[in-house]
Amino acid sequence: MRLRRSAALVVALILLLPTWSGEAHEIPADVTIQAFVRPVGDTLSMLVRVPLEAMRDYDFPTREPGYLVVSAAGDLVTEAAELWVAEYVTMFENEEPLGRPTVAAVRVAIPGDGAFVSYERALANVRSAPLADGVELPPGQAMLDVLLRWPIESAESDFALESGLQHLGLRTVTVLRFLPPGGAERAFQFSDNPGRLDLDPRWHQAAWRFVVFGFGHILDGIDHILFLLCLVVPLRSFWALVPIVTSFTIAHSITLVAAALGMTPGVLWFPALIETLIALSIVFMAFENILGTTLDKRWMIAFGFGLVHGFGFSFALSESLQFAGAHLLTSLVSFNVGVELGQLFLLALMVPILRLSFRSWLPPVMGVVVLSALLAHTGWHWMLDRGGDLLQYDFVMPLVNASFVATLLRWIMLAVIVGGTLWALKGVFGWMDERVATGGRDGEAAILPGATEEGSAI
Repeated sequence: MRLRRSAALVVALILLLPTWSGEAHEIPADVTIQAFVRPVGDTLSMLVRVPLEAMRDYDFPTREPGYLVVSAAGDLVTEAAELWVAEYVTMFENEEPLGRPTVAAVRVAIPGDGAFVSYERALANVRSAPLADGVELPPGQAMLDVLLRWPIESAESDFALESGLQHLGLRTVTVLRFLPPGGAERAFQFSDNPGRLDLDPRWHQAAWRFVVFGFGHILDGIDHILFLLCLVVPLRSFWALVPIVTSFTIAHSITLVAAALGMTPGVLWFPALIETLIALSIVFMAFENILGTTLDKRWMIAFGFGLVHGFGFSFALSESLQFAGAHLLTSLVSFNVGVELGQLFLLALMVPILRLSFRSWLPPVMGVVVLSALLAHTGWHWMLDRGGDLLQYDFVMPLVNASFVATLLRWIMLAVIVGGTLWALKGVFGWMDERVATGGRDGEAAILPGATEEGSAI
């Protein structure tokens, strides 16, 4: 009993002890990082500007009423640059890591001084004399400029960056500009850690990056997955799926490329409209599965909704095209290839699972109805939520001017391309109508409720 009382007393005393305030060392919520990378001769330089408050675990000296004493903070600032910046930046030359950089210069800076408008001004600023102690600059508002350097073999090499600076904040945004010798400046803006970033990628590097991005995007897009499931649920035949998936693929490829080439309307409500239509596509296809349909026309419906989904893909792609370098077309094609590989991967999972389910324990017609009802329920609520967001926008008539006419002509051209593609697909798929209607060569019939042997709804 005496031992328990003693332990309780110790715990009580610990709880009563004054605590160290963690406010000075909390992780900043939002951190913006500015950076330049420039190879010259046998040296690769990187200029980085980060908020001084992101250098956690340091109590920088201050004077009343809380202004930074710059002269007394010199050693701490240099140590913070070594531990919090240099340790988390890895550069590659021709696929080989360059090792730890040298911290060539460090300087506390005033926010909004315009130093990072250009590389030359940022370099001159970090090399200039330190700020005077009389400056009224709280540590929470100060910036830290750091000059990192690596020895390299040639300024013409291929360079890549792997940044771990996302640890500086809960949410980080990095604005990076790469200045290759004799070439155009390349600007990047990314959140958190984008992985290894090729600063001036070759075509095969850009292609591989966008194939991986497209594959991952289709697996992350739950609305696209559910729409694909709506297409697959009533079908167990490879030949029935060929025209449907092919038409969906071609359609979203058309609008994806069109959007990447600047044909997306610049109005704020357009993305919300597309997201609402994507939800509507799930509801429509789910009800079509339940009520029955004509299978030989199903590819046309898939084509129409594929145009909508293509714009949806473009919203994710637009922010990533900055990583394409000079290979815009290659990156577009590669992203589309990645999307198709993702769709094929999903189909390879969905079709066998559905076949096994309908053969073993789930009656086919009931299975189609139940699964489609669940998909319709999900899509319906998405449609209502997204439609509510869409109605929050103010819709105004566009001004009829030269810009409007140019946009209208581009959309007319897109409509002509869509119409020509539909005509071509109808000719290609015409000979498959009978096979699609009966479920294909493998003898597995489609299982749409109310469908006749010819594939038409009752």
